[in-house]
Parts: sequence; C-alpha cells; structure tokens
Amino acid sequence: MSTTTTTGARASRRSVALTIGLMLVFLLYSLAPVWWLLVSSTKSLSDLYGTFGLGFAHMHLGSNISRTLSYDNHIFLRWMLNSVLYAGLGSAGATAVSIAAGYGLAKFRFRGRGAMFAVTIGASLLPSTLLALPLYLLFSKIGLVGSVWSLYIPYFVNPFCVYLARVYAESSIPDELLEAARIDGAGELRIFRSISLKLMVTGAATIFMLDFIGIWNNFFLPLFMLNGEQTYPVTLGLYDWNLSVLHSHDMTSLVITGSLLSVLPLAVFIISMQKYWRSGILVGSVR
Repeated sequence: MSTTTTTGARASRRSVALTIGLMLVFLLYSLAPVWWLLVSSTKSLSDLYGTFGLGFAHMHLGSNISRTLSYDNHIFLRWMLNSVLYAGLGSAGATAVSIAAGYGLAKFRFRGRGAMFAVTIGASLLPSTLLALPLYLLFSKIGLVGSVWSLYIPYFVNPFCVYLARVYAESSIPDELLEAARIDGAGELRIFRSISLKLMVTGAATIFMLDFIGIWNNFFLPLFMLNGEQTYPVTLGLYDWNLSVLHSHDMTSLVITGSLLSVLPLAVFIISMQKYWRSGILVGSVR
C-alpha cells in the first residue's frame, strides 16, 4: 500500500471520528433538556429545589400529573384541547391555501409570477414574532382581537408553506402529464383535483406537519390576541401559571409537568407522520 493511500485512509478515519463526535455532542445537547424535563416532572417542589437537577429523587410523577390535570377545574385539559384545535384547523387551512398557491406558481405562466414568488420568499424570511404587534394593530381595527379568528386567519397564510408547496409541485408533477390531461379535455380544476393533489400528497402531509408543530409551539401571537384563559393554548396557559410564582404561590412543579404533557401529543403526531416527512425530506433534497 502506498504512502498516499495510507495517509488518505488515516484522514478518512479522522474525518469519520470527528463527524461521529460532533453528532454525539449535538445529540447530548438536544436530549439534555428533555431529560431534565422528564426528571423534574417526577419531583416534588422541595425536591425540585433541593436535589441535583439531572438526577431522580422521590417519585411524585403520578401526583404531579393528577394535580396538573385537575387544577382549576381541569383548565389544563381545556388548554390542550384549544392547542389541538388551533394547530389542527390552522395547519389544515394553511395546507389547503399553500398547496393551491404553490401549484399555481409552479405550473401556470402569468405576468408578475416571478415578482409574486420573490415577495413570497421575502415574506417567509420575516420572523413571526416581528409580525405579532402589526397583526394585533390590524385586527384591533376590525374588531377581531380576542376571538379565535385573530389566530386562524394568520395561521391560514404561511409564505414558507407556499414556497414548499411550489417546490413539491415542480418536483412531483410532470408538465407532460398536465398537457396530456388538457388535450383529453379535462379542465384545470379537474386536473388539480384528480391528478395534482394525488401527486402532492407527500408534500401536503409534510407542510401540514411542519405547520402543526409551528402553531402548537406558537406563543407570541396568542399572547397578543387572546384575553381569556378559556381560549388560551397550552403554551400561553403554562406561561400564565408560571407568572403565579411572582404573586401568590409557586406552581413550578405544575408548569414543568404540564410542559412534559404538552410534548407528548407532538411526539405521537411526529411518529405517526414519519412516513410522510421522510419522503418529503428526500423530495426537498432532490430539488
């Protein structure tokens, strides 16, 4: 074996070892907060402040869950239901709008198409927290602040999802197939409903999943728009509980246990959607 080959093999092994090491560091960095949340959910309030943060103490997980679910007439269950409704209906509406808009941008040639797509990309770069105050001022003018529509309407319009839908439409729908359908006499609406939607199922599922997670974790828009705890999503409800530390009593253990419970639906949802987002990632990487 030549010296050049030996040197190349050693460099390759070092690169592999470095890559694996970085991945392990990233894995530990990602799992440490989850581990802390799981461990802290099993502790009483005194153990939470008096024991090592990453180690178990006395087991109080059952009582913590029971107190979290039953506190204030089961308000936590109401918040969870609100989050499911906001995320489910909001992401369904955003998926429908995004698929239609992305398909139109990808498969139709019209004046201003490039400018419209550029505006869509530019809008997708704006952080959602930056838009919370302008949206509040806008909806206050039309009297929707405090209603669920002040959340649903912004959730239905997601420029990044439109961009993803355009990418999926260009990648998965051949122009020749559309032309053949037009030659056979099919209208555009029928082509979209019977052909394009079926070919974009993976893209639609991926968009739905990403938007669902984004809406579930959204905090600033509900903070600005909602003014009654019965309409709070779980993120805002737990924040409201956390503020009680500054007032009458310490609810840290309930906040931590509620945070753990709020993660579980997302984990189940992502696992159930994995066959779609795996193939969706492959389609996006090919593009």
